[in-house]
Amino acid sequence: MSAENSISVLCPGTHSGMGDRMVAASENARRERPVLYSFRRCPYAMRARLALSVNEIAVDLREVVLCDKPAHMLELSPKGTVPVLWLEDGSVIDESLDIMKWAWAFVGRAIPEDAPHYDLVEQIDSTFKFHLDRYKYATRYDPAAAEDHRAAGMQILLAIEALLDRDWLAGDAPGFADLAILPFVRQYRIADPKWFDSYTGLQRVQGWLARFLAWPGFQAVMQKYPQWREGDAPVLFNAKAA
Repeated sequence: MSAENSISVLCPGTHSGMGDRMVAASENARRERPVLYSFRRCPYAMRARLALSVNEIAVDLREVVLCDKPAHMLELSPKGTVPVLWLEDGSVIDESLDIMKWAWAFVGRAIPEDAPHYDLVEQIDSTFKFHLDRYKYATRYDPAAAEDHRAAGMQILLAIEALLDRDWLAGDAPGFADLAILPFVRQYRIADPKWFDSYTGLQRVQGWLARFLAWPGFQAVMQKYPQWREGDAPVLFNAKAA
């Protein structure tokens, strides 16, 4: 199984609340910016990077290899999943939706839970993700049930299809819900691109995803970085904001 096919299981991410663990003040003193532990292809880390990028928040990026997680990341967040955002005051946010909310709030654009389409984000993180894993990684679950899980995920995408009357859920430009959801739609398509692209009645979602993949904002956060190791020089992410 390829690395791409193992991402979702290796970085499962649950979204329940912000961490508030603290680290040594001596470590904080050496940092000029927040630090983001990330893995390029993980959809949870992807949406955290998107949120930081669109809100022009510079961070030091530490690219993680999931089979060789840094001891410091595990110290900050013992659950061992990415993304992990380590702020200058020593506090830690280790849930991707909370990182997105923090990024919006940092620039004065707080996202209330009754915001448009927030319910879709919750559905993607729960029901859709459940079926996505059992479809995309069927050999780890029940291969005979893969098509049932694919169909269940498609029902959620068809519900989004009915809502897409403009280029993005947010209108003319991608918004919070778009950035929170599309990395997982991308994963769904990766499982069988030919089937997804030819599915009848999904034209708006197909166009939505294609638009996202071609969007410079997405391409900017998908730059490849070498694995971070203790002692490496900082790697500036979103340099234009620094």
